[in-house]
Formats: sequence, C-alpha cells, structure tokens
Amino acid sequence: MNDSSRGAPPGAGWQGAPERTPAAFEGAPVPAGPSYDGGPAAQTRPMPPVPDDSPGQDGGRGDAGEGSGQGHRAGARKDGARKSAGRDLGAAIGVGVGLGAVIVAALFVVKAVFVGVVVVAVVVGLWELTSRLTERKGIHAPLVPLAAGGAAMVIAGYLKAAEGAWIAMALTVLAVLVWRMAKPPEDYLKDVTAGVFAAFYVPFLATFVVMMLAAHDGPWRVFVFLLLTVVSDTGAYAVGWRFGKHKLAPRISPGKTREGLVGAATFAMVAGALSMRYLIDGGQWWQGLLLGLAVAASATLGDLGESMIKRDLGIKDMGTLLPGHGGIMDRLDSLLPTAPVVWLLLVIFVGAS
Repeated sequence: MNDSSRGAPPGAGWQGAPERTPAAFEGAPVPAGPSYDGGPAAQTRPMPPVPDDSPGQDGGRGDAGEGSGQGHRAGARKDGARKSAGRDLGAAIGVGVGLGAVIVAALFVVKAVFVGVVVVAVVVGLWELTSRLTERKGIHAPLVPLAAGGAAMVIAGYLKAAEGAWIAMALTVLAVLVWRMAKPPEDYLKDVTAGVFAAFYVPFLATFVVMMLAAHDGPWRVFVFLLLTVVSDTGAYAVGWRFGKHKLAPRISPGKTREGLVGAATFAMVAGALSMRYLIDGGQWWQGLLLGLAVAASATLGDLGESMIKRDLGIKDMGTLLPGHGGIMDRLDSLLPTAPVVWLLLVIFVGAS
C-alpha cells in the first residue's frame, strides 16, 4: 500500500548502487524544486534525489512494488532477501500480520470497536500529516480542530451515513477557520488551506469505510475492501518485481511499472470475482471483476498521490510508528482513495444495506 509494501527487494535500486539506508543519504544533494528547510524531519527519513532514468525503484522504495527485476535478483542473491528497499522484512511482516489480526478481530466482533480503530487511525494520520507539513514547509494546519472534527466525522458517517459525514466535514472546516484566527494573520490562508486538505484527505475519505460497515453485511463489505486493496498491492509487487521493465510514472515513483499495474489489476479482478460471488450477499462474479479493476486503479493513484506529497516534502515516510512500514499514513495511502470507490460500486451492485 505504501512505498515499502510495494518496493522491490534489495539491489533493485539504481543500477550498481549499494544498499541505500538512511545514513547513506546524509549529506546528499537536495533535488531542485520546492524549498527544503534543511535536515530530515524528526519523525522521518530524508528523500534521496531520483534521476529521471534510474532503472531501480523510488530511492530504495518502490511505491507499487515494481522495480528492476535484474537488479533485484542480483541484490537478493547478495543480501539473502533479508531486507526490502532498506527495510527489515521480518519487522514489516510481523507488524503487518499483527495489524491485520487486530483489524479483522475488531471488524467481526463488535462494529463499534472497529469504528474506534478507524478513529484512532484517523487521528494519528492527521498528526503525522500536520507534523510533516510543519517540519518541512512551515505550514501550521491546526491539529486540535482537525482531530476532534475527524473523529466526529467518522462517527457521524457511521451513524448518519453520507449526510452526517458532510455535515461534520463542514463543521470541521469552520472550526479550522476559527481556530487559526487566534494566531497572527500571516500565512492564515496557507494554514487553513492545508487544514481543509487534511480534513478531506484523511477523515472524510475514511468515513466511507464506516459507511460500508453500517450495512447489514458491513463487516464482509469492509473485509472485501481491505482484501482487494492488499491483493492489488501484492499483485503489483509480485509481477513488477519479476517482469517490471516499463515505468509507469518515473518522475513520481520510479519503482512503479506498467507490468506491475497489470499484475495489480489481474490479481484484484480474480479476488474480486471470488469475493463478490462468495462473500457479498447478492453479489455476482462479473461485478467482482469490475470492482477489482477499480480497486487496482484507485489504489495505484492513491500511492502516486502520497508519493507526490512526500516528494514535495522531501521525505521517504510520513512517520516511524510502524517498524518496517513507516507511519500510519504510509499504510493508508492506497486505502483512503479506494474506500469511496468500493463503497459506491457496492451500493450500485447490491444496495446500501
């Protein structure tokens, strides 16, 4: 879902380059473009410069799991595939399995518990995003009204569906505008604009997850949403790692390849057909094919969108909370934009409840 989950294993970076670790980038030249405040953010690692013609992945992180197959195989032989893109695979797998177990348990035990999990993820994600904006750009989006409004947005979306989510979104934006008035007027527009963006990007998109949950078969709808997103990421990684040659968006994420995108779509469509046939009440296999294709597209665009944000900020991760993965936002990058897509298609295919 984020860079590390989809990145190529060791040696898949620039051809002939040694394994890239955070220390390897100390003193590296800052790429041309937006201004940097010098020095890495306290919670993140600095983003290395990326040449336009690099055959590897995104500075040691392949956003879609695609990288140079030849470079990867050489690196895997050398390092024993212990790390992927400078990350400890053991820690990454352990954290991923642990998170998955907690989420699935909360999902099928009590719906309210899962809503609480979403609220926590939203608040932490907002903290990561606003902290990085402050550290790297000097933008002070007000966190208090964003966190309170984001939690309210998720709860309102679960209880009152889209109407509740929109009302909570409007009140959150108003709270951001008013809260920022307590400080000097300089950079007011910049700060509140960032606040509105954060409110939409994290909690509002997350409300579509709990709106899926509110249906009578809600846990299964959310499970299918999570499953297809993970399968799409896995397909992109597997196919791109082995066959990836043609880059998808080299200036944004040099690790993504067209072959990886095809793998993501293929895996997700197969999983979608099976899921709609056997897990969703009233679902048809052909609807699952369309659902899987849409998930592959939205998950890839979500990865690219967050890659754009992180490149603008000059960082590799949004945080360090999850060993081997980065931060919460590095896990939500493909999930957030995929949630409204899956919610809408499921409403069209099988109804809202």
